Amino acid sequence: MGAGHGHGHGADQGRGANSDGVGGHAGGRHRWRLAAAFVLIAGFFGVELAYGLLTGSLALLSDAGHMAADVVALGAALVATKVATRRDTTGRRTYGSYRAEVFASGLAALLMLGAATYVVIEAIGRLGEDVMVETGPMLVVGALGLVVNVIAMLLLRGGAAESLNVKGAYLEVVADTAGSVGVLLAGWLVAATGDGYWDTVVALAIGAYIAVRALILGGEVLAVLGQHAPAGIDVDQVQSDLGALDGVSEVHDLHLWTLTSGMHVATAHLVTPATSTTPAVLEAARTMLKQRHGIAHATLQVETSQHADDCRDTDW
Repeated sequence: MGAGHGHGHGADQGRGANSDGVGGHAGGRHRWRLAAAFVLIAGFFGVELAYGLLTGSLALLSDAGHMAADVVALGAALVATKVATRRDTTGRRTYGSYRAEVFASGLAALLMLGAATYVVIEAIGRLGEDVMVETGPMLVVGALGLVVNVIAMLLLRGGAAESLNVKGAYLEVVADTAGSVGVLLAGWLVAATGDGYWDTVVALAIGAYIAVRALILGGEVLAVLGQHAPAGIDVDQVQSDLGALDGVSEVHDLHLWTLTSGMHVATAHLVTPATSTTPAVLEAARTMLKQRHGIAHATLQVETSQHADDCRDTDW
């Protein structure tokens, strides 16, 4: 028997990186992006809310409501990256606290859905009403909001591909950017036609767009929490590649999942004719999984054919 793995978790979390455990953690590396975006969004939220109330624009208020959700989501993301890179001193969290950022992404999805629901309900309630909207301040605030959101979006885009936590914040800001464009469009249409109906229509479109983005992000969060195989990794191909290694006659009990963004995990039992091949098989399997499939942490058990029957029929 033998076991192989690439690095430790739990109380040793972060050793071999820097002192706060950020080294291999995507969310921790991009924490500065979250902090900068948080300052920008939080600073502008109060302005947009005040002018939304003054102008009577539902499009502006809907964007302010979503920006409020952004502030909470970005704050939670910042806390999550700090928790995720902190060493565990209890000895109980054997996988560390990396999942904190996944929960923060889930919160972002819920907040986006909440904001979208509010906007849609308010927009439906306004349909058929004669709404008066002050377009001058609405256009100015919408333009400023667009500038703020574009800056925040560019900041977060650099880490969105690596971290689900940063991606959640990025999608929030993308939705906000679309909201700012919608505010400008609504202001222009109302000014051009004199009909406040367009403000309601655009607000409804903003709400629908936010809801779609929230559902997509929520699906990704549920896939991680449900321990699905990582996106982009073919389970059958991984099993085939392990089975093709010299000295391996069979592969079973293969499990693949994502601990947090950029941290894919695998466990497997590799059957060999003789235990003398164990070190070579383990090294070859670890190298292959890391280089070909991006799985840096693999716990592998090597067993001979006569011992494989004990666990071959395990169905989970």
